[in-house]
Amino acid sequence: MNIEFLAIMIPIIAIIGVFTMIIYLRKYDNIERMAMIEKGVSPEFLNIKKPRNTSFPLRASLLLIGAGLGLFIGHILERNFNLEEEVAYFSMLFIFGGIGLGLAYIIEENKNIKERNL
Repeated sequence: MNIEFLAIMIPIIAIIGVFTMIIYLRKYDNIERMAMIEKGVSPEFLNIKKPRNTSFPLRASLLLIGAGLGLFIGHILERNFNLEEEVAYFSMLFIFGGIGLGLAYIIEENKNIKERNL
């Protein structure tokens, strides 16, 4: 099989697969609702909106800020202290990324404590 043909077919098959999955999920959701209506159960409780979870954007943003700071500090360490490139970048990337995730955890816990006290 030609590699160019395969490179073209993979995205096409992936898009068709995602489209088919969405259609079947909506179909089975509709079948479930119709079965509930036939049994006399109101399907309105399925439409209850959950409160938005804002922890993912906070975690992602602080992780990326920490990664950016880590790359910057790694660059400074490489230039000024003649460290090996891999050591400087990866160590600072992981240290500052971990600090960002720890900070996100602390902020989320403080937010949860304030919500419980209300």
